[in-house]
Amino acid sequence: MDILRRNTDYALRAMVNLAGQYGQDPVSTRDISRTEDISYELACKLMQKLHNAGLVKSSMGPNGGFVISKKPDKINLLEIIEAIQGPLSLNRCLLGLDVCPRQKDCPIREKLAKLQKYIGKYLLGLTLDELLRSRCAKKKGKAKNIKRRRR
Repeated sequence: MDILRRNTDYALRAMVNLAGQYGQDPVSTRDISRTEDISYELACKLMQKLHNAGLVKSSMGPNGGFVISKKPDKINLLEIIEAIQGPLSLNRCLLGLDVCPRQKDCPIREKLAKLQKYIGKYLLGLTLDELLRSRCAKKKGKAKNIKRRRR
């Protein structure tokens, strides 16, 4: 079982891509698709969901595309995740649904609820800016390794 679905991973990558181009011209879905290795059709669907959630702005025309709606340090991972896959839940019983007759006395539910709360707080505190800095640091590290090998 994946807590984060594949589409959510793709959306996170697309958002980091846009964060890296914050303050610049809009980025086309085709460019996001190519750069992040996401099928064009899926990239279109993800960008539409992100737009509907108010996380990106779109513009039409030959120079159109997408930009993130706020500074990268103002967009957290939890809001991106929820825009793509809905509320993050480790188990259906944590959604508040009456799905189990043992729900009120369940010791497992109590522990999972604590874990889910921790994960939610962590993702709420993790921003696109942090992911972008991490991506840039990794690219710099790769570039240094390639230069060393060529020598």
